[in-house]
Amino acid sequence: MSYVVVYDACVLYPAPLRDFLMHLALTELFQARWSDAIHDEWIRNVLADRPNLRSRLQRTRTLMDKAVPDSLVTGYEPLIEKLDLPDPDDRHVLAAAIRCGAQAIVTFNLKDFPAGNLALYDVEAIHPDDFVELQFDLRQELVLQAAKHQRSMLKAPPKSAGAYLDTLSSQGLVKTASLLQPYSEFI
Repeated sequence: MSYVVVYDACVLYPAPLRDFLMHLALTELFQARWSDAIHDEWIRNVLADRPNLRSRLQRTRTLMDKAVPDSLVTGYEPLIEKLDLPDPDDRHVLAAAIRCGAQAIVTFNLKDFPAGNLALYDVEAIHPDDFVELQFDLRQELVLQAAKHQRSMLKAPPKSAGAYLDTLSSQGLVKTASLLQPYSEFI
């Protein structure tokens, strides 16, 4: 059985983090999932800060859906009303996780997904830094490969390994940057 995770909108909002998580999803260490509502949320939040990016974000959305097979969760809507979370606006994320059989929701908003509420559905909320650390412990070569590939795609401007790791750290992946630092020559 494959490990299935749902990416919450907050981890898809910042482009560097979204790109890294997408590169990780392509390693097949796990199955990444999201929904149209999750897409709508992260895109709406980016557009609030950068309205000029509308067409680029729609392209990104399409590319994400094409890059990760079966990534788009559908048919979860009937579950939403029955779920109890501190913020009712987050219920769609848990509903999507239940619908696709996810074991985890990758999110910065751990307080919005209390363990007791999620345990009823055998789902846990996990911080993206802890999530990447778990993947590194399982198959460090695949995480390194994802980091190397992402960094190699950075052309405007290109980044040194140190600058790349600083970017990951600034995105909330402090432990991840620390884990990758000894391998900076490889990435």
